Amino acid sequence: MPFLGKKSCMPRSRSPKPHKMVHTILLIQPTVRADSRTWSDYESTTDCLEGICKIYEEFLKKQNPSMASITYDVSHLYEFIDKLSDLSCLILNTETCQYVPHNKDWIKEKIFVMLRTQARND
Repeated sequence: MPFLGKKSCMPRSRSPKPHKMVHTILLIQPTVRADSRTWSDYESTTDCLEGICKIYEEFLKKQNPSMASITYDVSHLYEFIDKLSDLSCLILNTETCQYVPHNKDWIKEKIFVMLRTQARND
């Protein structure tokens, strides 16, 4: 017998959570070569955005192996993102149980907001 009621793709929680945890898939294609495509998944969009920053930080460490610590301006992170052949996020919409795609510009905007919030909290 088919299910006729409203189906939820997310388990219901008895207590509200302060930060919404939404499954996010990061799709990365560093070069034009199709075999450079890869993906990662995260429990939240914030975790995904932090993951993108960590990818850039690892790139900087490989470029500057003798440096003890790495610092960078957000504009350099944006340049790195822009140089990637493709970068996008698929974020689960818990109402429709479908993933919503977001492009590089959306990602850069959300990273800016995240970093600004982190700077204010420090």
